[in-house]
Amino acid sequence: MSSNNEAAVFAFYRYNPSMAGAVIFTILFTITTVWHVVQLCRTQTWFFIPFTVGGIFEIIGYIGRGLSSHESPNWTLGPYLIQTLFLLLAPALLAASIYMLLGRIILILGAESHAILKKKWLTKIFVTGDVLSFLLQGAGGGIQASGSLSGMQNGERIIVVGLFVQIFFFGFFIVTAGAFDRKLKKYPIPRCRDPSIPWRKHLNILYITSFLIMVRSVFRLVEYLQGNNGYLLHHEVFLYVLDAVLIFLAMIVFNLFHPSEISHLLHAENDYELQSAANKHAI
Repeated sequence: MSSNNEAAVFAFYRYNPSMAGAVIFTILFTITTVWHVVQLCRTQTWFFIPFTVGGIFEIIGYIGRGLSSHESPNWTLGPYLIQTLFLLLAPALLAASIYMLLGRIILILGAESHAILKKKWLTKIFVTGDVLSFLLQGAGGGIQASGSLSGMQNGERIIVVGLFVQIFFFGFFIVTAGAFDRKLKKYPIPRCRDPSIPWRKHLNILYITSFLIMVRSVFRLVEYLQGNNGYLLHHEVFLYVLDAVLIFLAMIVFNLFHPSEISHLLHAENDYELQSAANKHAI
């Protein structure tokens, strides 16, 4: 899709998408996602299902880019929408599991009093914001499916709103995690010093992956704010460096430091408490 006046007409791409880049990241995301599926099934860490589905979305998105590359320069709407939608939506799924991880860290420490949000509200608020951003971005992509110039432009505007919502809630989440951490340092509790609870390691992992996803989300927001003829959309390298690489790193980090460690400890404590309650009742 092209025009002599590029500033006035929506174009699917302002460059020829790289087949090599699409293939490389399809393979990389397949490796990390299959690894996550195996870990998910083996450890039964079910709250990480959205994270794993996010990996599947990344695979589909880069397959879409590969299809677009094969069509250059006469691109069609289908592959373009596949790569746009799935690559936009994947990080929201990753974020949903990260939100739930913080809730489990708070529970395993028995430190709900140190959190600025109670556990029941923490998960509800952040996951609700995540779902809202997911729906807005998905709706924007759906409107773009019309293929008309107005549909493409209106879809972009709705996607921008969805990205703003995602960044707002994710930023608030990072502030919430940081405030919880600071309060633990100021008012430590005995369980913080228990070496059998690797909460510090997993909280640090949460910080690292949250930073990676936040940088990616800010990049995509700036990309859409610049418009279809913006500088970022004229250079494919930004998509790979500030989106593909960052999300891949976030997925690999969780492969290496899987949250099942926290989840299993929490389940073991719950089972112990239930058994203790049953024994007292029997007596």
